[in-house]
Amino acid sequence: MIAQERLAEQFEAHRQHLLHAAYRMLGSLSEAEDAVQEGWLRLCRADTEAIENLGGWLTRVVSRVCLDMLRSRKSRREEPLDTHPAGTYPLTEDGGGPDPEREALMAESVGVALLVVLDRLKPAERVTFVLHDIFGMPFAEIAQVAGKSEAAVRQLASRARRRVTGTTPRDSADLAGMRRLIDAFIAAARAGDFDALIAMLDPDVALRDDSGGSSAAGGARITRGAEALARRVCGRALAAQTAVVDGVIGAVAAPLGRLAYALKFDIRGGKIAAVERIADPARLAALDLHVPFVQAPSRYSAISRR
Repeated sequence: MIAQERLAEQFEAHRQHLLHAAYRMLGSLSEAEDAVQEGWLRLCRADTEAIENLGGWLTRVVSRVCLDMLRSRKSRREEPLDTHPAGTYPLTEDGGGPDPEREALMAESVGVALLVVLDRLKPAERVTFVLHDIFGMPFAEIAQVAGKSEAAVRQLASRARRRVTGTTPRDSADLAGMRRLIDAFIAAARAGDFDALIAMLDPDVALRDDSGGSSAAGGARITRGAEALARRVCGRALAAQTAVVDGVIGAVAAPLGRLAYALKFDIRGGKIAAVERIADPARLAALDLHVPFVQAPSRYSAISRR
């Protein structure tokens, strides 16, 4: 019993890292917790005396579980609000399962735009990108996870990186400045700051919204003028984050990491002159989305030495 309790304490020291890595690979909090739980169960069955680096071992095991889950997934299931079976190692302090608020906070911290783009990668590409580009795992270890050669996973990482970060946007003369403007616009909309929104909008700004239908079919709704647009977005955009949409600066709104709509901005003279809101599922699926400003939360080397 004492040995089991000590093993549980050691596992707990790595749990948060494992959960964050698994969530980026799977984009689902309940599935990420299932993957981490499976890692714990496999640890209980393993010869722990032979494990020299517990953090690295657990990361490889949970990553393999995530890769298998991605490969077997045919469609994203609805998030259950169940709890883990009695008697298993608790993954939350109260022993309960994930809830929508907690998943929303996780998606926000990871980056909803990044989750949307990662969701478009093939399973091996997604796992390789997360492990190498975000968590800094060496290619030699990723090869063990993916069951491929080191050269093959290097190619996977390169292909995934191109798909995630894309090429330089067409309107990139001041990409950092435009990103700050869009971030400020989203923050003002979220906070309901009407005056700040007005200050960022061209007086003649127009919002073109496909309203869930095809704009080509004449179903677009147009909102004209800074005050009208500010009134419409004030208090909204809670799950939106900046991204590159079809080669121009924009944003995606993805509650719980599921793409709901995308925004494309036309910026002139430091103000937002036009906005296109895309919500039609067919148009969303056809968008070219990138996140050229991926930030790594931590490096694998920092946890693998534990």
